Amino acid sequence: MRYDVFFAGYGGQGVLLAGNLLSYAAIHEGKNVSFFPAYGVEKRGGAAMCTVVFADGDTGSPVVGNPSVSVLLNQLSFDKYAAKVKQGGICIVNSSLINCDEVDLPGIEVVLVPMNQIALEMGDVRMVNMVACGAYIEKSGALQSKSLEAALKKALPERNHKLIPANVKAMEAGALAARA
Repeated sequence: MRYDVFFAGYGGQGVLLAGNLLSYAAIHEGKNVSFFPAYGVEKRGGAAMCTVVFADGDTGSPVVGNPSVSVLLNQLSFDKYAAKVKQGGICIVNSSLINCDEVDLPGIEVVLVPMNQIALEMGDVRMVNMVACGAYIEKSGALQSKSLEAALKKALPERNHKLIPANVKAMEAGALAARA
């Protein structure tokens, strides 16, 4: 089986860490992985995006024109990338920052998750990426939550390992919100 996911937001939302985390989780499950990060060089707050492709066999190109799943964390990313999701795909939207009421995406399942609100309720808005990862694994079924938990030890620097339990709770909250 082959999976691809596209994450986009602005610098500081943890987009690249989310992609790195999913990559490590897929490796933990024995998958082949291709991780393609990209970010604006302007400054913190510039565009950030990444694509993760993982599969039992070959992953192919990390460049995906029409992703199966997109996780979009801000309005600019939604406006630019939502319509690129493959027909029958999933667009997971940070409804705390994105208004998509007047946008019609036929053939695409739009999943609204108030990621910033959930992260703030968890105590730190910087956990928006963990909420997003939880929503992704819930809707895609591509990876197991235990794999993401194990991957946190590789994706986070050792000085931040004390934050792993809070990150796991944020992922669980994201999964719960996506399920609802």
